[in-house]
Amino acid sequence: MRMMRVDVIVVGAGPTGLMLANELTLAGVSVAVLEKQHTRSTQSRAGALQPRTAEVLDLRGLLDPLLDHALPRGEFGGHFAGLPVELDCRTWQTRHPYPVAVPQARLEAFLEQRLVERGVPVRRGFEVTAVDQDAEGVTVGDVRGDYLVACDGGHSTVRKLLGVPFPGTAGTMSSLVADLTLAGRSAAVPTASQHFSRHISAADGYFAILHPLEGDLYRFILGDLSTDRPDREDPVTAEEVDKALRAVYGPETTLGELREASRFGNAARQVERYRENRVFFAGDAAHIHLPIGGQGVNLGIQDAVNLGWKLAATVRGWAPEGLLDSYHTERHPVAARVLRTIRAQSLILNPTQDEDLATVRDLFIDLLRLPDTNHYISGLMSGLDLRYPGLGPRMLDLDLTTADGPTRVSDLMHGGRALLLSLDDTPRSIEHWSDRVDHVSAKSDGDATTVLIRPDGYIAWSATDDEPLEAALTRWFG
Repeated sequence: MRMMRVDVIVVGAGPTGLMLANELTLAGVSVAVLEKQHTRSTQSRAGALQPRTAEVLDLRGLLDPLLDHALPRGEFGGHFAGLPVELDCRTWQTRHPYPVAVPQARLEAFLEQRLVERGVPVRRGFEVTAVDQDAEGVTVGDVRGDYLVACDGGHSTVRKLLGVPFPGTAGTMSSLVADLTLAGRSAAVPTASQHFSRHISAADGYFAILHPLEGDLYRFILGDLSTDRPDREDPVTAEEVDKALRAVYGPETTLGELREASRFGNAARQVERYRENRVFFAGDAAHIHLPIGGQGVNLGIQDAVNLGWKLAATVRGWAPEGLLDSYHTERHPVAARVLRTIRAQSLILNPTQDEDLATVRDLFIDLLRLPDTNHYISGLMSGLDLRYPGLGPRMLDLDLTTADGPTRVSDLMHGGRALLLSLDDTPRSIEHWSDRVDHVSAKSDGDATTVLIRPDGYIAWSATDDEPLEAALTRWFG
C-alpha cells in the first residue's frame, strides 16, 4: 500500500471540514479530506448563515460568489427562541445585518468546488477504522499527516476511536427535518419567507415549522410531543410526515414528494479538550446541541477559521509557542456559551401550554423590544459580540482609500494573512514578519487608528495599546 503524505488530514467534508481545508490550502499547506459518504447530501439542513459567518466568508472573498446560490429572503433579523421580535444586528456596524439564506447543502457544494479548483479533491467513501498517532504525526489508513482534524460530526468516528469523552446531557426528544413538496395546501401554509416566528405552528401534539425554500420546495421541521414518538434511528416515512401536515395545517394540506429527511435530537455535549496531542476537534465533532437559530454550522465555520491559520503557522515553522493551544482556549468557551444559550431557548420555545412558561415568554418578548437587550441578544446570536481574551474586538469592514484606490478591510484579507493596517501616517517596519503579515497604509473616515489584525479578523494590537507593536507581532506571529 502506497502511503499518501500530507501536512494535515481533515476527516469530514461538511462545512467545517471543507472550510478548514480551504483555509489550509490558501496558506500553502497540503491537505487530504476524507469523507465516509460516497455522495454529498442534497438535503438543505441548516438554512442560514449568521452575520458574523457572513463577515468571515467576506474576509476570504467567498461571500459574493456564494450569494449567487442564496435563496430569496427579505431583510429581516434573526430570532431568539422563536419569539416574535426581530434581532437587530445593524447596531453592530456590520455590512451583513441579516442572516444569509444559504442551505447547508449549497454551502458544502460551493466550498468543495473551491477546494477542487485548488487541486484538492475530497476522497469519498473513505471509512476511518483506526487512528494512529505518534510523536511525529498521525496515520489513517493509507494517509499520513503531521496533524489530523476531526470534523466528522456529532457521531465522530475519530472521537470514538481515540476514546475521547463527550460529556453533556442526553437527548430527551426526537424531531425530524425534511425537504418536501406539497400535493395540496391550505391557507395556513406560508407562501414566502418571513421572520422565523411566523412559521411556527402547533396542533394535535405536534410542533411544526414549514418554511418555503424555492419553487415548490419546503423545509419541514417537526416535533412530536407525544410519548409514542419514533426512535432517533428510525427512518422518516412519508406516512408520518403526511399525517403531521394534515394535523397541523388542515386536511387539505397533503404531502407531494418527500425528497430527503433525517431525525435530530436535543442532546447537548462538548469535548473537554479540543486537542488530543496531534488530533484536533472542530464543528459537531467538538460540540452538539439542539439546532436553534443557525448556531451549529456557524460555530463550525468559525472553528475552522480560528484553527486554520494556527495550524498553517505550525506546519510552516513560524508559530510562536502556545499558538496551537490557543485554539482550545479561545473556541471552547464560545461553544460552551452557545450550549447554555440553546438550553435557555429550548425552554422558552417549548410549545406546551404551560401558563407559567407563557409568562416567562411574554417577559422575554418585552425585554427583546428594549434596544439595549436586543443589542445584547443580537450580538450573542450572530457572533458579532465575540471577543477573545487578550484581544480586541472583530475588525470592522471599513471603507478605505489606499495608493491603489478605494477598497475595504475585507478585500485586503482575501489571502488569509495577518494585516498591519496603518491609518495614522506613522511609519512602521515589519520586515521580519513580511512573509506572514501584510502591511497596508490607508485613509479612513472617523477616528480609526493603526491596527494589527489576525487572519481570522480579530484585532491583536492597536496604536492605542501600551504594548509595542513588535511584542504583539512576536506573540502572535513568531
